[in-house]
Amino acid sequence: MRVPVVQHSSRRRSTRLRRVWWGGGEVLVTVGLVLLLLVVHQLWWTNREARRGAERKVEALEREWGDGGGSGAGDGSGDTSASSMSPSGRAGAGGADGPDPRTADTARSTPGWSQAYAVLTIPRLGLRVPVAEGVSKRDVLNKGYVGHYPGTQQPGQAGNFAVAGHRNTHGEPFRYINRLRAKDVVKVETAGATYTYVVDKTLRQTSARDSGVVRAVPRSVVKTGYGYSEPGYYITLTTCTPEYTSRYRLVVWGKLVSMRPRS
Repeated sequence: MRVPVVQHSSRRRSTRLRRVWWGGGEVLVTVGLVLLLLVVHQLWWTNREARRGAERKVEALEREWGDGGGSGAGDGSGDTSASSMSPSGRAGAGGADGPDPRTADTARSTPGWSQAYAVLTIPRLGLRVPVAEGVSKRDVLNKGYVGHYPGTQQPGQAGNFAVAGHRNTHGEPFRYINRLRAKDVVKVETAGATYTYVVDKTLRQTSARDSGVVRAVPRSVVKTGYGYSEPGYYITLTTCTPEYTSRYRLVVWGKLVSMRPRS
């Protein structure tokens, strides 16, 4: 009976092949773990840190104003390329409806860049979040703040007070603004007054470059049937849609109904 002869070269090739497969498997497992950690960091850690920071800033503003407390509480719940929607115009001296601008707190100085200077509260969403000047991701939005579009009006002024916030990650304060309905309340508190707006209209989806939605008289230039045609006292909330993308924008508009000076 002949004894089979095993070639050493065949044995070496088989050993090398097993090592390649084993090494490839280890690389895939490592890559998978790294990706998992990145997802956890992006979806959990950034939210946790941004929310804590935003809550501390709200408390700091309240202490600065001498409130010792606010009118609501909550921990807000992606990427927003807000700068692509910068406005092209400012409001005039008055509005078609709303409070007399002479009674509003409009004499205050313009906030510094990235400075948190107001608190936005949406009772339906349990949201209470700082408002900072500008829409920089690093200096404003990624801190869990809501950012005020430069060139739009300040709270209580005739025209459009327009803000942006993340829908996913980094505190995601505007994650659920799609749930807002007509007559829902949105409050903006500053050192001088509390302004109460009520939700009036929603534009479920428009282009990320639809600058019309944040103009003094907000009206979409992409979907021209959405928006307003007369001056007034408006608030505009913008964020990304669908969730976990930055392809389109979701827009919620409201109108100012009252102003209460801070005592």
